[in-house]
Amino acid sequence: MLRASFDNELHQLQTQVLSLGSEVEENLVKVVDALIERDFVVSRRLIEADKRINARRIQIGLDSLKLIATQQPMARDMRLIAAVLEIVGELERIHDYVKGIAKTSIVLGHAPILPAFVEQLPEMARVTRDMLHLALEAFAKRDAELARQIPEQDDLVDNIFNQLYQETINYVLESPTEVMRANQLEWAIHNLERSADRVTNICEWVVYMVTGEYAEMDSEFETPPMPGSD
Repeated sequence: MLRASFDNELHQLQTQVLSLGSEVEENLVKVVDALIERDFVVSRRLIEADKRINARRIQIGLDSLKLIATQQPMARDMRLIAAVLEIVGELERIHDYVKGIAKTSIVLGHAPILPAFVEQLPEMARVTRDMLHLALEAFAKRDAELARQIPEQDDLVDNIFNQLYQETINYVLESPTEVMRANQLEWAIHNLERSADRVTNICEWVVYMVTGEYAEMDSEFETPPMPGSD
């Protein structure tokens, strides 16, 4: 009976993680649409939503610690709880990037987005969203093999990042007075690129949860971090 109760609590914990992840998934696409469409209402809503994401992450963390304190988790249970703590932290950080893009949209005001961004940014967001969706699926299904495959898609995100980064450089060279605008667009693509990297971190914890072994996963190449980034 005690084990059945504990298993139910673990299941509820997993459900909370998947629910949080689903909202982050959705907002990754919403924020890019808002940036392109210059939709300040949606941008402000997503900034406000970040408070709720933070609160949910804290609650999941507290629930996880409560299970450790009140139950006697076996090794596999401890791996699940450890993965949950790390994964919700990554989800919260991804949504920080969502909030950052929303703030960028507001700072840019009514200035139009560069054509290359209109064309490629939605694809960058879609790939990142799809990576996150698969990572959460791997978590739910305890599928280490799926988790190992997902980081390969990060190369697609990095490719788009590099193309758009070059576009911003070209734009500044042609229009030196538009440095601020270019810098804001650069931060938007940086936030999406870092979001994809965070998904890779989630995959690493899924593999640990299933196998008990933690190893870093690298895509074919890594985009160098921007100065002052984390």
